[in-house]
Amino acid sequence: MTTDTIDAIRESYLSAQLAGNRREALRLLVDEGILRGIPLPTLHLDIIQKAQWEIGRKWQENEISVAQEHMATAISQLALSHLYRHLQRDPPNGRLVMVTCVEGEQHELGARMASDFLEMAGFDVRFLGANVPTEHLVREVLESKPDLLAFSVTMTYHLPALRKAVAAVREVVPTLPMAVGGLAFTWVPGVEAELGVPFFGKDARELVAAACRMFEV
Repeated sequence: MTTDTIDAIRESYLSAQLAGNRREALRLLVDEGILRGIPLPTLHLDIIQKAQWEIGRKWQENEISVAQEHMATAISQLALSHLYRHLQRDPPNGRLVMVTCVEGEQHELGARMASDFLEMAGFDVRFLGANVPTEHLVREVLESKPDLLAFSVTMTYHLPALRKAVAAVREVVPTLPMAVGGLAFTWVPGVEAELGVPFFGKDARELVAAACRMFEV
C-alpha cells in the first residue's frame, strides 16, 4: 500500500469526521483499510492519529468549534472500538500494564490506542480511561499490582496533576516502573527527566517497543 493511498484515505477520513459521518468513517477503515490489507498499526497511527492531530490543530486555531472537535473525536473513539475486535495478539507474555490519563485529562484517545498496541504485543492491559482521580489510581495500583504504569498527558496544564500522581504512586509502591507519554511532552520537553520517569515516545509504537525492551519480551 503506497503512501499516497494512505494519505488519500486519511483525508477522506478527516472529511468524514468534520461532516459527522460515522458510517463513512468506518467504511473507509474497513473497506479501504482492513479488507485491502492495510495493517492495523498503520490504520491507528497514520490515519486515525494523524487525522486527530489535524482536528486538534483546527480547534486550536479556531477553524472548528468545540462541538465539531467533540464530534470528530467521538468518531475516532467509535473507530477504535470497531477496530478492537480485529486486533491480532501475540501470545501472552505474563506482564500487566496499567494505562491511565491523569486527573483532569479528558483526552484519552492516545492512551486507548497505546492500550490496544500493548495488547497486540502480548501484554495484559488495564486501561483506566480519562480523568482518573489520583487517590483512585493509587487504590487500583495496589489492587491490580501492575508491572508497569503508563501515564498519558495531552494538555500541558495537566502536568501538575502528573507530578502529583507520580509522587502519590511512588509513596506506596516506590519500585513500580512508570512511563509517560503524550503530546504534552512534545510541547514541554524535559518533564520526564525532572520526574525521573522514562519517556517512551509520543506514539503507541514507541511505548510498546520500550516496554518490550524493559521486560525482555
